[in-house]
Amino acid sequence: MDVRGSGNRHRSGWWPLRIAAATGLLHAAVSLFWALGGRWQLESVGDWAVQLADDHPVEAGLGLTLVALVKGAVAIVPLVNERRKTRYYRWIRFLGWSAGVVLVAWGGVSTLSAWAVLTGVITPTGGYDRETMIGHGLLWDPLFTIWGCALLIGLWCSRNRTHVTTEQTSRLSR
Repeated sequence: MDVRGSGNRHRSGWWPLRIAAATGLLHAAVSLFWALGGRWQLESVGDWAVQLADDHPVEAGLGLTLVALVKGAVAIVPLVNERRKTRYYRWIRFLGWSAGVVLVAWGGVSTLSAWAVLTGVITPTGGYDRETMIGHGLLWDPLFTIWGCALLIGLWCSRNRTHVTTEQTSRLSR
């Protein structure tokens, strides 16, 4: 017996949640790489990030470690939550929905803004750093958008899951 609930609908949420986890972990891994002193693509975040890493490497490293941990939690917890039957299930789903909306809004607006600047639709006063805009328009912000969309789709597909407690599971297996 499938104690996880509504069969196909529940299982259909797995792939999007896995994509969300993978995308979020990629974001987290890059933040951790930068926290440990790596420089690859740091300039694509902006000159401020390079300057911060140069001027205050310990503080930047600690801050980026915290960012990596938060990203990692947001990436993994919703996926794990669909496999565990805890009393926090609904609260974690609510936080997952909230995170998904923020990721889509942030990533979508930032991606569109970067593309608007790169294509000349918007001309910032004082100019702009082309490499940073390319990083935001082609890499970082689209990844946020994909992460958020996959998370929301996964949560939507698993929405009618029957919440089964550990006690109920043990009774079913007798």
